[in-house]
Formats: sequence, C-alpha cells, structure tokens
Amino acid sequence: MTNSVEMALPATNYSIESAKNILDRLFRNFDGCLDVRLWDDSEVRIGAGQPAFTLIFRSAKAFQDLVLTRHPLNLTEAYFQGLIDVDGDLYSAIKLRHYLTTLDLSVLDKTMLAVKALRIRPAKKEVLADAVPRWTRGLEQKLGAGFSKATNRNAISFHYDVSNEFYALWLDQQMLYSCAYYEHPAQTLEQAQCNKLDHICRKLRLQPDEQLLDIGCGWGALVCWAAEHYGAITHGITLSRKQYDYARQTIKQRGLEGKASVELLDYRDLKGENRYDKLVSVGMFEHVGLKNLPRYFAAANRVLKPGGLFLNQGISSKISGWKKTVGTEFINRYVFPDGQLETISTAQTLIEQANFEIHDLEGLRLHYALTLREWVKRLEAHREEALRYVPESVYRVWRLYMTGCALQFEEGGMSLYQILTSKRTPFANPLPLTRRDLYLN
Repeated sequence: MTNSVEMALPATNYSIESAKNILDRLFRNFDGCLDVRLWDDSEVRIGAGQPAFTLIFRSAKAFQDLVLTRHPLNLTEAYFQGLIDVDGDLYSAIKLRHYLTTLDLSVLDKTMLAVKALRIRPAKKEVLADAVPRWTRGLEQKLGAGFSKATNRNAISFHYDVSNEFYALWLDQQMLYSCAYYEHPAQTLEQAQCNKLDHICRKLRLQPDEQLLDIGCGWGALVCWAAEHYGAITHGITLSRKQYDYARQTIKQRGLEGKASVELLDYRDLKGENRYDKLVSVGMFEHVGLKNLPRYFAAANRVLKPGGLFLNQGISSKISGWKKTVGTEFINRYVFPDGQLETISTAQTLIEQANFEIHDLEGLRLHYALTLREWVKRLEAHREEALRYVPESVYRVWRLYMTGCALQFEEGGMSLYQILTSKRTPFANPLPLTRRDLYLN
C-alpha cells in the first residue's frame, strides 16, 4: 500500500528522492568525492573534499535502467547519446568502475534498490535510441566465426574511414595513429612520433635502396620517412581506402614517387617469396584475429629475404585468449570490431613457430599512455571542429575509448611491445653484437 507521504509528493519529486536514496546506498562506502546532477538540476555531493567531476543524469529513464540492468555497457551507451555526461575529469570518472564493480550488495539491498528504481517515473518522451546509428551491430559476432578478408576489410573501414579530417584534428602532422616514443614526458607529440619513426628504422638497420614492406601502413608516415630519411625503397599495404588515398597524395606531394608506394591489399594476398630486405608492422596484428596469427606471421616470413629483419609493434593483453568481458565487448562493439589482443608470451611463441628468431623485445606501455593522453587532450580542445565531421556520438566514443585505454596502459591491463626478429637462416648475422649503434648520432 502506498503511504500518505508518498501520495502527497508530486511524481517528479518522488522520483528525485528515490534517485537520491539509491545514490546514498550505492556510494555509502565510497572514499572519494564527486557531485551528481539529476535531471531536475538538483545536485548531490558524494563524499568529502573537492569533487574531481560531476556525473550528470539528463534522463530519469537512463538512471532507472542502470539500476535495474546493472550492465556497464548501458552506462556507455547512455553517455554516447548524451543522456549521461561528465563535467570535469573524465579519467577520474572512469576510475569509478573499480568501486562499482567491486560493490558487494546483499540480496536485500539489491531488492530495495530495484524497488526504488521502479518507483522513478521517467517522462513519456524519454526513449533510449540506438547508441550510434553507424555501428554495424553483429559484425563482431561474424568476426568471431572467422576473420575472412571481407569482414576484415569492413572492420578496418568501420574504424579508419570515419574521416581523415577528424583524425587530423588530434593526431600529429604526419597522421600517425600508433604509440609515440617519448624521450621525456614533456616532449611534444610531433617530436615523439618522429622519434618513433627513426627508432624503428634504426632498429631495422635500414640501408639505402633496401626494400622495406610496411604491413598496415596507415596514412603512410613510415613509408615516407624511411624513403626520405634512409633512402629505402618502401611499399605499404592497407585495407582502408581513405588511408590509401591520403598516403598516395602525401607521396606525390613529397616527391617520393619511385621511392615509396602504397597498395590496397590484404596481407594474405602478398605475392612472391624472399622479396623484401626488411619488414615492419605497427599496430596491425591486433586486427588479424587470434586464430589467424600463425597465418599472419607465416606470410611475413614468406616475403622476407633470408636473414632479413622484421619489426612487429603491437598491443598485448595480460590475459590470454581474448575472453568475453565488458572491456572486450566494448572494444568489439563500438571501436574495433575485429580487435583481439593476446599475451606477449603467446605472441613470441607464434613468432618462433613461424621460423623467426627473436633478437630484441622493448616494452612501450607508458609511452602509449602518454600518447593517448595527448590525443584525448587534442580531441577535447577541437570538439566543435570535430562535430563538423562526425556526430556527437562518434566524438564521445573516441573520447571515452582513448581515455579508458590510457588508464589501462597506466594500470598495466594492456601493454605494448616492439619485437625485432629475423628470418632464421644458418650462419646469418643480421645484427651487430650490441645495441650501441641505435644510439649513435
């Protein structure tokens, strides 16, 4: 039976009081500080001290659904739609997941929270739409059944063909969408990306007129750098039409035709054997699919000359097998439909099984955290310009994705490694006895 006090309260006021009661229970043991602004603009201070951010609920329906379903991806979808927002430090807001995922509620607590949530009265016009209309829902399930050439091509287009202009707002001038190499944290992104390109070429001991293949060449920065600064004859392959067009234009503008080239090509369609002196792949093997990694490394070995060097840079996970979690589901649904990470130990085993000898392994985890924080900073600074090229929901996906990844690298949930290998050849000596030459001017 509804008591007389409840009947006396207007529906809106009672909904707000129910929401505040829910917040009070959920954050009873929270040792931080934040503000929560509800859909009537009333605010609740949680904890003591100076709040790092304000969590904004613009929708009673979104608040209610979060309590009743308790699925973290509902929170992200509501954020993409603007029904939930963050005013202030997004990094601190994302860290809330540690508190919420470890929250231990009794059956009675859960029941009471559900009852209070059901008493919230959303406005009739509050209907949650699809998070981002452009998302190809189900693509990640198709990829799970097998990483065919068509699905890989669609997945790459899904992510990289958003808009060259959008990426240009927050990447460096060379359009490098991979981890930079910082000599110190205060270094500019532009310089750190130049460091990365040069570091790779030095590790490969690249020489004039050597044939270099870049598998997954992006917008062509490394292809151009190796041709321009090291005199190599370079060739890059990509599955992204927009990256391909951009790279071709850059090569022409820099007068590198005849020295550098790019091609729309799947790595599985690489022709010939023993064609290239050096191979490089940066941020590519994360898209291959775990089942296809042996095929990927075998293709690289086939086209590399005996004793030739191959540098593979990629993200690794601390957990093997890319099991279904909230994090992996988020990545595959909204960001990289074909993204799958593996442990560095498994990657090394597969590389050795493909007849490569491993010479050098360098961890760049903190470099990627710095890179991502700079990307987020630039994206946020160019928000209004970004919305000229992509919808608000897409802007929010990239902002949340890169912020979350920066924290993952800082916390150690993900890492990044450069693995320098050579094609196994009897009596070959592809490298100097020490690394000293890498650091000589």
